[in-house]
Amino acid sequence: MYDRYAGLIFDMDGTLLDTEPTHRKAWQVVLARYGMRFDEQAMVGLNGSPCWRVAQAILSWHNVEQDPHLLAREKTDMVKSMLMETVQPLPLVEVVKRYKGRRPMAVGTGSEHAMADALLRRLDLYDYFDVIVGADDVKTHKPEPETFLRCAQLMGVQPERCVVFEDADFGVQAARAAGMDVVDVRLV
Repeated sequence: MYDRYAGLIFDMDGTLLDTEPTHRKAWQVVLARYGMRFDEQAMVGLNGSPCWRVAQAILSWHNVEQDPHLLAREKTDMVKSMLMETVQPLPLVEVVKRYKGRRPMAVGTGSEHAMADALLRRLDLYDYFDVIVGADDVKTHKPEPETFLRCAQLMGVQPERCVVFEDADFGVQAARAAGMDVVDVRLV
């Protein structure tokens, strides 16, 4: 079905791996320490954002002056241990398996590179990908196109010859801004 593309790029959280519920739980635990909460719908709107940007939004909602990077680090540390025990692949992994060796493939994620490496290794999916670009590998994040453009560059494929698989509005916007076709997995 995707044979017309020279490169396939996949978001990770919520697209390849069922990590979203665990991310939400980690936020709940960390925020409870500070007497804070988050609005579920507002959090969905931030899907695809790096952790520090989500922390920045949460702190803003609560009018709290705190370094968002410190709060993000707490959440990341919490989610690491939780995810290693609970992470499961989503059905889109079948597309990855089908195209292994047939097309270059990349993961372009709002998670940190080390987290993506660890999760993909945990599920024996790491070797399916030629490239991984995490939030700490780029300067601008989704909805900006840098993550996906970097994936295409590292795969050696022109952006217009790539398709991106995404589950978040920011990611869909980033793929379109990169000049790539996009499959919104929420609609499939």
